[in-house]
Amino acid sequence: MLTIFGTIALDTTRTPFHTVERTLGGTATFASISASNYVPTSLLGTVGHDFPAAYLELLKNRLNIRGLTISQTEKTFHYDSSFGFDLAKRTTNKTELNVIANYQSTIPDDYIDSEYVYLANNDPVQNMNILKLFSGPKLVICDTMDFWIVNKRDDVIKMIKKVDGIMLNESEAKLLFKENNILKCARLLVSNGPAFAVINKGENGSLLFHNDEFFPIAAYPTEIIKDPTGAGDSFGGAFTGYLSQQEKWDLKTLKNAMIHGNIMGSFAIEDYGVEKLANINAEDIQKRYQKYKEILTF
Repeated sequence: MLTIFGTIALDTTRTPFHTVERTLGGTATFASISASNYVPTSLLGTVGHDFPAAYLELLKNRLNIRGLTISQTEKTFHYDSSFGFDLAKRTTNKTELNVIANYQSTIPDDYIDSEYVYLANNDPVQNMNILKLFSGPKLVICDTMDFWIVNKRDDVIKMIKKVDGIMLNESEAKLLFKENNILKCARLLVSNGPAFAVINKGENGSLLFHNDEFFPIAAYPTEIIKDPTGAGDSFGGAFTGYLSQQEKWDLKTLKNAMIHGNIMGSFAIEDYGVEKLANINAEDIQKRYQKYKEILTF
């Protein structure tokens, strides 16, 4: 079983073309819905009393949500951000932690023996506390972001030392190690313990580092881009979900996981929130996978 821990949010996303307010989002939400296309997925996190029933039903229909707690006194985590005309750089307008600020680490009994764990972008201390509650997963992958790197860098490094794989974007990797070379950043990441590192570069694709080998891959070409929010989380969920199906995690397998991660990220950006992710099927993924192989073969 794959268990994903992170935020379940109500997102407000503003672009020059459209604004959506308090739509379903959050790192664990994007990652879990993405991963559920590959493997049964369990969600771990918390929401507030204002969390819409329709969103709860959507999660229930796709995931095991016994690890989702609902506060009767606090509101759901809310993230408000804006994008410019190029839809590349995101500006944070407001972050309301609400219910996640005082989250108490706990997991249902049927989650304890999860073989695969994805620690989505979240407080590194909470991630490490949650990880202690599992009996001994085969594979643990984590994510992080600039907010935690700036405010809890030592804890981010401690978290990295406890996982098998890590993923983050290019600017975050450079910020973490105060290095300007992405290849040096990748080496430094794995030198802290993980077997592999994935550095996402947005529209410029992503980079895998494993066993002293680099594998760069172009992003899937997408003509429709509405909302980049959640693309990295969708990548992480698909990447981990694909690996959860495999018997070994060699370079070839990791490369395929990269392809699936990019595919799910490309779906995520085609609509606002999780709208697109929640409405694709295995045939949609396979068509994009075959097209991707054609693009990469020469």
